[in-house]
Amino acid sequence: MAIAMVLSNWQRLGLEGQLFLATGRSLLQLLVVGYVITAIFELNHPIPVLFILGVMLTIATQVSRNRISQKIKGLFPLVWVSLLVSSGLTISYALALIIQPEAWYSPQYLIPLTGMILGNAMNSASLSGERLISTISHNQLEVETYLSLGATPKEAIASYRKEAIRVSLIPTLNQMMVVGMVSLPGMFTGQVLAGNNPLNAASYQILILFMIMLTNILTAILVTEGVYRRCFNEQAR
Repeated sequence: MAIAMVLSNWQRLGLEGQLFLATGRSLLQLLVVGYVITAIFELNHPIPVLFILGVMLTIATQVSRNRISQKIKGLFPLVWVSLLVSSGLTISYALALIIQPEAWYSPQYLIPLTGMILGNAMNSASLSGERLISTISHNQLEVETYLSLGATPKEAIASYRKEAIRVSLIPTLNQMMVVGMVSLPGMFTGQVLAGNNPLNAASYQILILFMIMLTNILTAILVTEGVYRRCFNEQAR
């Protein structure tokens, strides 16, 4: 990081302060998380595990909500429920039918899986919600034309909603297309560096990728469904 700051100064990028702040925050946040998760592992009880998952979910919701819009009311509970339902369904399925740990609340599996799934779902919610709102606002006349011809609000914005969902899935699709050829994801490389069998590491990575895709598409569907409803009043205006 010191070398990066020197290079920034040399090229007069003006990023030295941001790089220094990012370095400090990364160190502090990851060390704190390390200590907290270590304590949770030692307790091995469902209450602290659920508490830390709730904190992660709330932070992801706040970030997504800020990126989507800060003007539309009721976005926070909408995004919170969307992330909870989509990630909850996917993780429950994986734990119950595939991984099958001794305890459903096993922090060894539940916390890392939730972190990876929520991080990607947060991006999907942000991309789909922001794209839908911006498209509707930039095509207000077209939407009003549909409404004046008898279309329902859902029919008037149907094409915008489909495009918003597609856009939110592009990063995940791109990652799946080149995984193993261009990029080696964190789950795979982490297990290989830890000395685990590469085939087992690949199996876990495949599971994670499929979980991420399912969660992302569920999240985008739920978020866009709720977002478009908040763009119209009870009189469909």
